[in-house]
Amino acid sequence: MRKSTKAFCILMIVTAMLIVATGFAFERDVRTLAEQGDIDAQNQLGSKYHIGLGVPQDYEQAVYWFRQAAEQGDAWAQNLLGSMYYIGLGVPQDYEQAVYWFRQAAEQGDAWVQNQLGSMYYVGLGVPQDYEQAVHWYRQAAEQGFVYAQLVLGFMYQHGLGVTKDYEQAVYWYRLSAKQGHAGAQESLGFMYYHGQGVPKDNEQTVYWHRLAAEQGLQRAQSNLGYMYRFGLGVSQDYEQAVYWYRQAAEQGDAWAQGSLGVMYHEGLGVIQNYEQAVYWYRLAAEQGRAWAQTNLGNMYLDGLGVSQNYEQAVRLYHLAAEQGDARAQFNLGLIHLKGRGVLQDYEQAEYWYRLAAEQGHTGAQNNLGYMYQDGLGVIQNYEQAVYWYRLVAEQGNARGCTSIRCLFYFFKKCVLNGICCCFLH
Repeated sequence: MRKSTKAFCILMIVTAMLIVATGFAFERDVRTLAEQGDIDAQNQLGSKYHIGLGVPQDYEQAVYWFRQAAEQGDAWAQNLLGSMYYIGLGVPQDYEQAVYWFRQAAEQGDAWVQNQLGSMYYVGLGVPQDYEQAVHWYRQAAEQGFVYAQLVLGFMYQHGLGVTKDYEQAVYWYRLSAKQGHAGAQESLGFMYYHGQGVPKDNEQTVYWHRLAAEQGLQRAQSNLGYMYRFGLGVSQDYEQAVYWYRQAAEQGDAWAQGSLGVMYHEGLGVIQNYEQAVYWYRLAAEQGRAWAQTNLGNMYLDGLGVSQNYEQAVRLYHLAAEQGDARAQFNLGLIHLKGRGVLQDYEQAEYWYRLAAEQGHTGAQNNLGYMYQDGLGVIQNYEQAVYWYRLVAEQGNARGCTSIRCLFYFFKKCVLNGICCCFLH
């Protein structure tokens, strides 16, 4: 037994020595061939230096050998040399040189490089930004079945970048990419079905494509699928499924899903109502700058739900959202300044915030702005302006607005006696 074991060990050592010796011989042969101008050998040697296989890793030597092959017109070497310039390995980063070599390979039909060249034109790296050229190169790659190029070409048609906007063409390219399993294309195709762009509006198809993307872990698709379940669009309404998909996206950091999950906990939809959990998810979305989540979190502080009541925090959050144009936050700031909650009572500030919200069509703000003109709070009393704002509310069919119009009816009859009616939203 010992002799056979010893013999086996000796055999293994000899075999290893032969492999090493053969490797050295092979290395000498490759180098010899490369120095004689053999393209395959030059590419092999460049790759060895690139990854440090059998030789010390040396990006400069990799560049040297890739260049030898590239200058002989080899598309693979041109691609690799362009990539070295693009990243800055073995040479100073140089996007113009990257474009030069990418173009050499792209013109020989290399789909990956055509896609890369399209991206360079799309963002303007090494060349002036040029959407038409981007479309040209993306199309070359897309027609060869390159999945990412198909996705981007669909996007270019959807938004009219470098081509005339064409939703049907967008759908065509999204579908080709989606059928190859690209999650982004699947989500985009679902979007087109949801909005009826380039295809008839079809919520069931929206759900189908979003589900395929969601099951691959795409956050947007998971959020959107949660939305479809929440409102019963294309599927039976199912709050638990909505929560499930919102959570998948929320745990990946999707702000819209985080805020939506907060709403589900706030209202007890698909989960046991839990204000603390609502605050937790609202906060995550708010910290990412989602205005409506900032407003919702402000409401929690204002009412003391899931957190200790804190008017100052509410005001801070409303300001963050209001400055992004959120009408609900602007309305709340108007109400807070009118009532003096967490701030000094200030009718002029109340009127300022109400007006911003009212101009966005917020009926509560329109009604309250009418009330301020009616009573001359923060503005010069002006019945015509009061009528104007009340009428906007009434024309939108808002019940409180209609009440205000009825108040005006009595107001006009009794204005001489100062019989002013107030219909104020608290």
